[in-house]
Amino acid sequence: MSELFDEEPERPAPERPGRRTRALVITGVVLIVGFFLLSAFASIYTDRLWYKEVGFSGVFNTMLWTRVGLFVVFGAVMGGIVALNMYLAFRFRPLFLMAGPDGVDRYRDAVTPIRGWLLAGVGVVVGIFAGTSAIGHWRTFLLWRNAEPWGSKDAYFKKDIGFYVFDLPWWNFVIDFAMAVAIVSLIATAIVHYLYGGIRLQVAHDRFSSAAQVQLSVLLGAFVLMKSVDYYLDRYDLVADDHRLFTGMNYAGENAMLPARNILVGVALICAVLFFLNVWRKTWQLPSVGLALLALSAVLLGMIWPAIVQNFQVKPSEADKENPYIKANIEATREAYGLSDVATEDFPGAATGTPSGEAAQQVLGQLTAAPVVDPQQVRDTFQQRQQIRSYYSVPKVLDVDHYEIDGKNEPLVLGARELDQSGIDASDQNWSNLHTVYTHGEGLIAAYANQVATSDEVNGRIVWAEGIGSGTSGRTDLTDAGKFETRLYYGELSPSYSIVGKASKDDASVELGLANAGNSPDVQRTTYDGKGGVPIGSTFNQLMYAIKFGEPNFVLSGRVNGNSKVLYNRTPTERVEKVAPWLTVDGDPYPAVVDGKIVWILDGYTTTDRYPNAQRESFAAMIDDSLQQDTGLQTIPTDEINYMRSAVKATVDAYDGTVTLYQWDEDDPILKTWMKAFPGAVEPKSAIDAELLDHIRYPEDLFKVQRYQLARYHVTDAGDFYQGNNRWQVPEDPNASREVFQPPYRLYATGAADSVDSDWSLTSVFVPYRKGTVASYLQVNSDATKADSFGKLRLLEMTDQNSPGPGQVVNEMKQDERVIETLRDLNVQRDTPPRYGNLLTLPVEGGLIYIEPIYVVRTTGSSSFPILQYVIVKYGENVGIGETLPAALSDAFNIDLSTGQPTPGTGEPTPGEPDTGTPDPGQPTGTIEEQIAEQLRAADEAFAAATAAQQKGDTVEWARQLEVAQKAVESAVKLADQRDKEEKKQ
Repeated sequence: MSELFDEEPERPAPERPGRRTRALVITGVVLIVGFFLLSAFASIYTDRLWYKEVGFSGVFNTMLWTRVGLFVVFGAVMGGIVALNMYLAFRFRPLFLMAGPDGVDRYRDAVTPIRGWLLAGVGVVVGIFAGTSAIGHWRTFLLWRNAEPWGSKDAYFKKDIGFYVFDLPWWNFVIDFAMAVAIVSLIATAIVHYLYGGIRLQVAHDRFSSAAQVQLSVLLGAFVLMKSVDYYLDRYDLVADDHRLFTGMNYAGENAMLPARNILVGVALICAVLFFLNVWRKTWQLPSVGLALLALSAVLLGMIWPAIVQNFQVKPSEADKENPYIKANIEATREAYGLSDVATEDFPGAATGTPSGEAAQQVLGQLTAAPVVDPQQVRDTFQQRQQIRSYYSVPKVLDVDHYEIDGKNEPLVLGARELDQSGIDASDQNWSNLHTVYTHGEGLIAAYANQVATSDEVNGRIVWAEGIGSGTSGRTDLTDAGKFETRLYYGELSPSYSIVGKASKDDASVELGLANAGNSPDVQRTTYDGKGGVPIGSTFNQLMYAIKFGEPNFVLSGRVNGNSKVLYNRTPTERVEKVAPWLTVDGDPYPAVVDGKIVWILDGYTTTDRYPNAQRESFAAMIDDSLQQDTGLQTIPTDEINYMRSAVKATVDAYDGTVTLYQWDEDDPILKTWMKAFPGAVEPKSAIDAELLDHIRYPEDLFKVQRYQLARYHVTDAGDFYQGNNRWQVPEDPNASREVFQPPYRLYATGAADSVDSDWSLTSVFVPYRKGTVASYLQVNSDATKADSFGKLRLLEMTDQNSPGPGQVVNEMKQDERVIETLRDLNVQRDTPPRYGNLLTLPVEGGLIYIEPIYVVRTTGSSSFPILQYVIVKYGENVGIGETLPAALSDAFNIDLSTGQPTPGTGEPTPGEPDTGTPDPGQPTGTIEEQIAEQLRAADEAFAAATAAQQKGDTVEWARQLEVAQKAVESAVKLADQRDKEEKKQ
């Protein structure tokens, strides 16, 4: 091998470049390489510290050494084989070089003095590229290496589904890599042979030397042999191919593509043998014929023949030909997306007639927990009324959860009061303030989702959750006052990093927060004392983080000392994705008070796009709605999936950043495989305590994916599926500014007309494809404490095909005369136009009821916020509007729901009851003066009852009594006006 580095004996050595130039070049290269190596080392070193701090060192080590191993092995294989072939090409070059084209001679003269370095350089460069490519397949390798059996087989090849999900992707990569090695080696070898005379294209005969012919034949034979294996593996890819109608094996695939690939396997093997025989035969005739035959077969059998079968056999009778394949696709899709056990039942749809007093009260009873407060619309109300400081904020879309308050489960709209550094004055936004002073948020803000204040628009008619902790300063925190940690150092709006700990030698606290007492507006100085954060007391750690963040203040600032820690990777989603990079994390983390602290709860999904015969769709397209902000999909190169499971429940402590992963789906093979690859990273399901279980809910993104697929795959008959005669779709949000799906809603719902108990549920509706009526109502139990029913999908199919859908309902509401009259002033005033909230659809006694809140917000002024002004309901043909849900129902039914009698002043009998012509019991009788006195007494009694209810903390009764009092006063005023008119006439 020493001759590789010897000078060419026939030619004088070219003049070497000057030493100074060489030294400058070497110095520049060393500096550049050193910079990149130092940056890489700082990144790896700080990552190691971070994973150690959060308790997931095993995850870091597994990922690091897996990536290093893949880089080294695949890089060494690629670089070594390419370099070896280049060396062999030079080693067996012709001894006597014939004069070649001038260009070749010049290149050979330039290469010859540095051919040893060039050989090493090419090997290193192609090895780096190959190793880098292999690093990206670490998930594929770990799934293959730790594969757990799936336990079920596909419909065609009868192989375990784990083969398609775990094994096949890895072997596809290995074969593709082997073909790439052969191609790169072939190109590099051909170039060396051409430079040194082994290949002479300018002559008519003997264009290849014997050594060149042998080496190229072996490389071409190896490539074609690998292509044969590739054709063999491609047979199994047929069950994951996308077609016009569905994903999976189809008629043309089984009857044309599969036989074609079987034949191509044999043709490629023959072609490879011909290339290997060329080592001895020394003629390109047979290998060329074999290669041409392979190319021709690939075109005829792989492209033209399947097209002929598709167009002349399948299309004329597609429904019959594709029937068994559609059936297999339906079964696989329903299983892959967890739709196999959907409980379907009939439901009447639109209500008929107007309910009587007792029936109306029963409808109201079923709606006591209906959330009339829109978490999207009231965000600005939360911001303005509970922000306290300009540098605090809440998420753009608030969360909905349920808590037990005074012994009753109440739905709440809540948001974390997080730090928002954009609210800091620009003149104060320096490094010290941004990273050592303004470090955290403070507490949760909560309001009742199902209650509306009858007056007092100071808070936008929001009823704050006062029974669970409120200070006189105006803060409303979801807490047992003083019993839990309110500071939030980790959240959705947290800054990139903060330096915490005692900031000076005199142990002064510099972090800015809110006073703990709740009734003091004074500024509080605090110091983080949680266990989270990476210590950066040493100079070396400070230097590493200075390089990582590109910030010299880590080394220069006096705020960074021996007590300091750095907090980073602070959003809940980011933290979970880093400790479990094999999970797809739900895009909506939500906060909850659990065991005396605020924790963020997240859903982690296992997904794949390789489930055989299941329908593959874009994840982003399936979950897109008017509230969607970020998909969060991280685990596969594209966002297309055809399998999804809610595998993991994760929590992130909002104070110290502790991340905990809990196994939720104990049967998911993908999760079992990852738990085998990362032992100890996931806690068992039994480790979830009762208080956390109270706030675990059915994940939204999974529900959106399931409803998207269920729109087509509720049809289980292959013939009906092909015809598309019962296809549904998710309705568009009637109040959105763009064409986008209506989001699902969390609420207490019965789910069926004959149900007694209400379940904490996630709900949505379907409409027929390209129609506006309601086809069905989908509900899933979202209460994790009910293990038997949690996650059970219930589908109520409408027996009335004319039940109005969301778009039609909104139109009917807006065109109702009473609604138009009530909103007339708002529509006239340009600075306070009505803003329509979420349209809820609920099954109640006798049919569906629709509820929509209306907000008013001034369009001028930076401090304006939405005020919940009215609630509109539609039940059957009846539309009502009122300041509260009971008032709107009373207006729709023309019934006083407190008495069950017709609304005063309507002069109408209760629907369904005969008109006897006698006064209704409870209505004022006697002279006008007596009636006025009676109404005033009723108002006084109602006000007294409201005061008593308020003292007891019963806000529902308080609101109802105020409404009764208000109506009594209005009746008295009307009677007084009537009396005055009569007196004037006299």
